[in-house]
Amino acid sequence: MKLIRLAIVAGLILTFLITIFFYPTLPDPIISHWNAAGQADGYMSKFWGIGLIPLIMIACVALISVIPLIDPLKKNYEKFRNYYEGFILLFVLYLLAIQIQIILWSSGYQISPNRTFPFLFGILFIYLGFLLEHAEQNWFVGIRTPWTMSSKAVWKKTHAIGGKLFKIIGIISFGGIFLQDFAIWLILVPVLVVAVFTIAYSYFAFREEMKNVGEAG
Repeated sequence: MKLIRLAIVAGLILTFLITIFFYPTLPDPIISHWNAAGQADGYMSKFWGIGLIPLIMIACVALISVIPLIDPLKKNYEKFRNYYEGFILLFVLYLLAIQIQIILWSSGYQISPNRTFPFLFGILFIYLGFLLEHAEQNWFVGIRTPWTMSSKAVWKKTHAIGGKLFKIIGIISFGGIFLQDFAIWLILVPVLVVAVFTIAYSYFAFREEMKNVGEAG
């Protein structure tokens, strides 16, 4: 756990060092957005364009780190703490990769985000699958529906299947590396489908549990 936390800090420091090092060489304005076709369609001033990712990184890491301290079910985080902090590290590396993408593009090395983002999202989704499989009941992390929060058994069942599905989403996302024209859809559509499915699954799993309890009574 200490190594993960040190790696998180190292990732933050590395992001700031890279940003400071390349700042003088970058144009003004700087790329800030790409459309679904992977074409640049948004720009910001250099200061904000290159400084936004590090600021978002600091804010998100601070927020995610505080969540276990304020959750009424904070004791449950200890049961999956390594996976939770591993996600923080992965998120830092994800934002670092996006920052590098911005710097490279602005420096003339225009690698299509439709080639890099599917890989980044794929890794993120696969890890989320592992996180979901190990997450215990809490109010912030996981598939939180009225039914998963009302039953530990429903929580377990929903997160077991949700974890597997997110791993599959990650693999599907990798397809965008080769089918760049469909990259955004290979990321968004599976996520929406799985989100709807897991919500519905938790509802029917809860109904089945209540039915079994009623029959047993």
